[in-house]
Amino acid sequence: MLLIYAENITPRLQYIADVLLYHLSGIEISFTTNRETLMEYEGPKINYSENSITQSEFWITPVMLLFETRITTQSVPCVLYNDYKILYPVGNGDMPFDIFAASFYLITRYEEYLPYQPDEYGRFAHVESIAHKEGFLQQPLVNRWLQSFLQQLQSKFSSLIFATKKFRFIPSYDIDIAFSYLYKGMTRNTGGFVRSLLKGEIDYMKDRIAVLSGKKEDPFDVYEWLYALHLKYHLQPYYFFLVAASPGKYDKNIDPQNVDMRELIRYHAGGYNTGIHPSWQSVDDNRLLQEEIVALENIIGRRVVNSRQHYLRFTLPGSYRLLIEQGILNEFSMGYGTINGFRASIASPFYWYDLSREEKTSLLVYPFCFMDANAYYEQKLTPSQAYNEIQYYHDCIKKVDGTMITIWHNNFLGSDKRYAGWKEVYELFLREVVYWDL
Repeated sequence: MLLIYAENITPRLQYIADVLLYHLSGIEISFTTNRETLMEYEGPKINYSENSITQSEFWITPVMLLFETRITTQSVPCVLYNDYKILYPVGNGDMPFDIFAASFYLITRYEEYLPYQPDEYGRFAHVESIAHKEGFLQQPLVNRWLQSFLQQLQSKFSSLIFATKKFRFIPSYDIDIAFSYLYKGMTRNTGGFVRSLLKGEIDYMKDRIAVLSGKKEDPFDVYEWLYALHLKYHLQPYYFFLVAASPGKYDKNIDPQNVDMRELIRYHAGGYNTGIHPSWQSVDDNRLLQEEIVALENIIGRRVVNSRQHYLRFTLPGSYRLLIEQGILNEFSMGYGTINGFRASIASPFYWYDLSREEKTSLLVYPFCFMDANAYYEQKLTPSQAYNEIQYYHDCIKKVDGTMITIWHNNFLGSDKRYAGWKEVYELFLREVVYWDL
């Protein structure tokens, strides 16, 4: 048992100690506000206060963040220490910074509760983040801090035992548009044909006709190919389906009432983790979120507990609260829709802390680091550049025994010439990188 002493045991301190030490490291912890209890305790112990109490402690000098009860504009000092950045540096103690406060600030997304300039889709913009401004957005910084912290604790307390951690890869897919041409109906296909005609896209016109006449496979139909990959590399992916009742500007899914669409969803739910992909419209209409979850539950025949927002469009704390109310347990939107990296500066699942209510919730957040659409549309990477990027994230996450989550869309992995080379990138990544982790 690891004993933690502080003059005031707050929900914030309990939460972040639980995330870092218990949830991620497997260490049983307890708390005390009694100095004598700390001094008399013979096991491993942390003194989280301004003054050293005993020679046998591990001393972390705190800043005020975890003892506050309001959300206020923060001054967050950031300096380079060794080869990585640290927040909230301190002058005394066994660590050069307050790892609890620094990790809490990043993991809870504290800055997203403060006023900010949203991007064109109303989302928190990555350029507003301290990770972007200080140049550590592409690093799982909290994992690196924790790794160093555990090494120091082990050096001080040789009897302290940690849980054995292992790198984990979780592939995930957003099925926004299940098929390019099939099952869209006469009206939408006619409209698409006319748009291609006006743009002079003769090849796409021919493709549409060939697919609809049964002479060619739909370019977005990659489901059997993915199934074979998962089987070959022993992967357990997550699929997120958009099931908006009516299409919109940003919701261009196949009608969830379509027999073939429902069969596609049931097929994946039978062997894989399946979740809701809440539509763009549902963010502005809370009633729609419930309707879409119920619609998916009716299709798969069981409760829906996994979710990822379409366009990664969410705000804190409102969006997460609504998901909890609808019974969602696992949330996969923690990342940016404009750049790849680590939005919460961590490459491990963690329970969401509702900062406005000062409480740990039941919602387990799974942060992702790479999305094909970011690499293609936002970062303008070629397939080979994207391969280098995804390999980089694999390598840095593996070094800290974290969890690597990637997002791919079925259209990127099909035969549409606009995405030529991306299918090969994904298969190469699985073959040359992930294979050796099995």
